[in-house]
Amino acid sequence: MPKLDRRQPLHFIGAGGIGMSALAGILAERGFLVSGSDPRPSPVLERLGSAGVRVFHEQTAATISAVLTGLDGPEGGAGRATAPDPLVVISSAVPAANEELAEARRRGLSIVHRSDVLAALINAQPSIAVAGSHGKTTTSTLIATLLEAVGEDPTAVIGGIVPAFGSNGRHGRGRLLVAEADESDGSLVKFRPRLGLLTNVELDHTDHYPDLAALVATLQHFAGGCTTLLANRDCPVLLEHFQATSWWSTRSSEGVDFAAIPLEERGDGTLATWYEHGEALGTLEVPLPGRHNLSNTVAAMAACRLEGVPFEDLRQAVASLRPPGRRFDCRGLWQDRAIVDDYAHHPSEVAATIAMARLMVESGRSPLPLVPRRLVAVFQPHRYTRTAQFLDDFAAALTQADAVLLAPLYAAGEAPMAGISSPALAEAVRALAPDLPVAVAASMEALAELVAGDTGPGDLVLAMGAGDVNSLWDRLGALDERGRPTALVA
Repeated sequence: MPKLDRRQPLHFIGAGGIGMSALAGILAERGFLVSGSDPRPSPVLERLGSAGVRVFHEQTAATISAVLTGLDGPEGGAGRATAPDPLVVISSAVPAANEELAEARRRGLSIVHRSDVLAALINAQPSIAVAGSHGKTTTSTLIATLLEAVGEDPTAVIGGIVPAFGSNGRHGRGRLLVAEADESDGSLVKFRPRLGLLTNVELDHTDHYPDLAALVATLQHFAGGCTTLLANRDCPVLLEHFQATSWWSTRSSEGVDFAAIPLEERGDGTLATWYEHGEALGTLEVPLPGRHNLSNTVAAMAACRLEGVPFEDLRQAVASLRPPGRRFDCRGLWQDRAIVDDYAHHPSEVAATIAMARLMVESGRSPLPLVPRRLVAVFQPHRYTRTAQFLDDFAAALTQADAVLLAPLYAAGEAPMAGISSPALAEAVRALAPDLPVAVAASMEALAELVAGDTGPGDLVLAMGAGDVNSLWDRLGALDERGRPTALVA
């Protein structure tokens, strides 16, 4: 894709999406004429409107007509004589049959994927692009948070809400751009960052990648476009298949450029010693519990060190770190139960999230409003293909909870597969742990009632999944004190 031109308006179909909205907001703040459509009202769209984005709530042919008409009038801010036709931006979530997209094609408008726009931003300035199977959103959030805390004023394009910014996108005036590089559709091969970062590699997105070799090949293509590559030496796939410029670890300080070795792991954080090239520089108090979050923090600090940020500045800034939205996100207390929402939807993510929650139960220390006495895992399988591929792995991860409640499988547009369902996953869990309480809800409404009836005060209710399981908090709010519905929650 050529460089973005401020004379050409941009129109985002599906502007409320987590990746699309970040780009739309940043470009609007950079002085581009931006519009977008999304039928679902949301705070994200409200923020875009406040940033100057013209928002449409219908995805029809009429929306394209309105966008084109707006270029002639005062609302568009430019006349036909000076403003070219808008560049239409879509994501992989926009189906080919979308009426608005079809009209854009009929009108002969130029259409690009969101990754092309992101590539134009990444390739236009010094940038840090974070890729890998797990931890991308958290690691890119931590990098952006650290850079902001030390006065670097970064631009950030991230697939989650960054607590320090209150948004998933930020237009900074500093020299650096931080971006999350999503591998799910292979589009990250377009990026040419100055610093590429690989968190880990494990087979996922089996709807796109037939096997691990295909995923590795795509990430190798991405790595080849990076001026400098920073990678996790604790990941055996990375160690075998990639030649990194710099490595980090949380297991050993030998043979790596950066390491943080735990001294104490608690439910509210980790105390670790920081090493560079084998030399201990000092201790870190990381406010994020879990070994996976320690690895994410090491990666973020290492990226900042490679960009010249002094270690002492980073050591102080670490105290400001917070996870992005939907990453162990405590929604609040419901009848003395802590309700936590997490995006974990791969077996490794589920296992790491449960291990972190288990630390809170066993250490007696927690960042939650209560120190939990018991861990109840609420899980929603996401996609038939992923559930079929990893059924036994999901079951093994869930056995580490004190009780398991399963939501109906979230299809994400996939056709059903014989024998793949939440009840099938429940049977796999029971086969591994016959004494573990396991229940399956027939609907999301029934799931809320199960939570009300099968949990008690002091429980940590950990809701995991990439579907609509994040509505659990709202659904619990619609129950009376006896756990019965008082109103229908959409």
